[in-house]
Amino acid sequence: MADRRRALPEAAAISLLVLGLFYYWFGVADRYVIFLYGHVAEGLPPAEPFAGHTASRYWMAGLVAAGLVLLLYAAANWLLGLLAARRASEDAHSVGAMRRAAYAPAEWRRVWLLCAVALGVGIPAITLTVNAPTLPPMLAAACTVATLAGLAVALLPGRWAAERPGDLLWLAAEGVGLMPALLLLRTVELPGQGLSVSPTTVWLVALGGLAAGAVWLLGVGALRRRRGRASPGALALFLAGVGLSYLLGPLAHYLLGTPPGYRYITTAGNFFAANPAVQLAALAVAAGLAVVARDGIPRWPGRRGGILSRATTTGVRDEHGRDFQLREGE
Repeated sequence: MADRRRALPEAAAISLLVLGLFYYWFGVADRYVIFLYGHVAEGLPPAEPFAGHTASRYWMAGLVAAGLVLLLYAAANWLLGLLAARRASEDAHSVGAMRRAAYAPAEWRRVWLLCAVALGVGIPAITLTVNAPTLPPMLAAACTVATLAGLAVALLPGRWAAERPGDLLWLAAEGVGLMPALLLLRTVELPGQGLSVSPTTVWLVALGGLAAGAVWLLGVGALRRRRGRASPGALALFLAGVGLSYLLGPLAHYLLGTPPGYRYITTAGNFFAANPAVQLAALAVAAGLAVVARDGIPRWPGRRGGILSRATTTGVRDEHGRDFQLREGE
C-alpha cells in the first residue's frame, strides 16, 4: 500500500514535467527553431514539416524528455536516500529514538504504468491539436511510444540512486564502454547515403570505436572488481549503455550541442541507423559486449529491485566499506 501511495505522486510529477515539455515544444516554441523547419543542408532542399529528417525530430523529443527524467529522477532519489540515511544515523545515536525506515522509491513498474495512462492521453492531445501544423496520428503515436520506451529505461536507476548510489556510478562508468557500439557502428551506412566519406574510413571509425569500448569495459570492470564493488549483470550493463546513448545523448545535444538562443531537437540520424538491420546489429554487438564484460552468469530481474537489482553475492562492500551479501531481489 505504501508503495502505491508513493507511486502516484512520483508519476504525477514525471507526467507533468513531460507534458509541460511537449506543450512548450509543440505549442509555444518557434517550430522553425525547435524542429528546424526550413533548415537548409548542402545538397538537400529546405526541410519541410513532415520530411524524413524533420519527422524524426518529433519522436526524438520524447527521448530528450526521457533523458531529463532520468537525470532528475535519479538525482531526487539520491538526495532523498541520503537524507533518510542521515536521519537514520542520527536516530542510532539518540537514546529512545524511533528508528526510521530507509527511503525507497516506488516500484518503477507502478510509476511507469501510471505515467503511461497520463502520457498516452496527454501527448496525443497536445501533438494532434496544438499549433500548426498539427501532427498526423501516426507521428503522434510515435511520439508517445518513444516517450514511454524512454521512460522505461529512465526510471530503472531510481532504486539504486537511493540505496546504492556508488554502485550506480560504477554501472554508468562501465556503460560508457558500450556507447561506441551503439553510436558508431551506424557510420558504416554513411557512404551509401551520399556523404563524401570512404567505406574504409567509416569501418576504421566503427571498429576502432569498438576496440576502444572493449578496452574501457575491461579496464573499468577490473577496477570495479579490485575495489570490491558489485557486478551489475549483463542486462543492467546493456541498459546503462542504452540510457547513456539514446536518452542522455539526445538531451546533451539539446542542452549543450546547440546555440543557447537556438536550441533544437536533434534528428534520429544522429543517434540511430537508418537501416533497421544496421541498428539491430549495433544493439546485438552492444549486448554481446555486455555479456562478455559481466562477472558470472547473467540473472533475471526480481520483483522488488528490477533489472538493476542483481549482483554477485561475494566480495561486495556497501557505501561505508563494510562487507555484506546481497539477497535475491535486493
